[in-house]
Amino acid sequence: MKISFIGAGSIAEAMIEGLIAKNICNREDIFITNRSNKLKMTELKEKYGICTTYDMNKLVRDVDIIIFAVKPKDATEALERISPFISENSFLVSVMAGISIEFITDKLKTTCAIARTMPNTSASVGKSATAITFNPFVSNRQRVLALSIFSAIGITEEVEESQMDAITALSGSGPAYFYYFVEAMERAAEQFGLEKDTSNKLIIQTLLGAAEMLSASGKKAEELRREVTSPGGTTEAGLTVLQEAELQEVFIECIHAAARQSKQLGMMYESNIT
Repeated sequence: MKISFIGAGSIAEAMIEGLIAKNICNREDIFITNRSNKLKMTELKEKYGICTTYDMNKLVRDVDIIIFAVKPKDATEALERISPFISENSFLVSVMAGISIEFITDKLKTTCAIARTMPNTSASVGKSATAITFNPFVSNRQRVLALSIFSAIGITEEVEESQMDAITALSGSGPAYFYYFVEAMERAAEQFGLEKDTSNKLIIQTLLGAAEMLSASGKKAEELRREVTSPGGTTEAGLTVLQEAELQEVFIECIHAAARQSKQLGMMYESNIT
């Protein structure tokens, strides 16, 4: 199986790392390009043993799947750049936030199989939460191929395209929210004078344990929270501060803001559709 990546940012690298770790395809069958950052290309080639090229024909010829992973602001330029090399048999999978299948089809000027996905950078450790949607030209073989690739780097859920902005905000950006939360826990630990390595191990294991409880117990988050919150206890004291600060409402607004931005990015960069 040959996979090509157009775009060499964090999502592309995370996917490549995950695909190699899971033995989904051989290193020599992974190709990648970017607009002009040759240093980045050299780093990726040396780190992962993959193939790098600026030859568009070589990049898309006889390829099973093209992962399109450029920034939304660069979508038009990149799509128009590869358009002459795309055929009806091509299968392009976009991981661009906010960019619709309609826009991609318009810029390619070719009717071909297209999927729109939103993985996250946890793909590098096989723990991505990926949503995916397909246009009508995706064959069953291509659909199975895409699902197998993204399922190998985490979990994959097939959704309607209209849901992609919300999912971008929820799981695409989601890891950053948890990292931000961990930053706060680290700062608190530092203020207590706790040894950094020890506190970090405890914080990470706490998050892993909480995630496993949510996954394995079958209980809702609210139920699990209530079970560990004893009246008058330490957990209740801490949660009271969060509730008084309306932290839950703040997090909800955080996700809504990210969803709005995903939608606005799409509108901004798709405004030239003809």
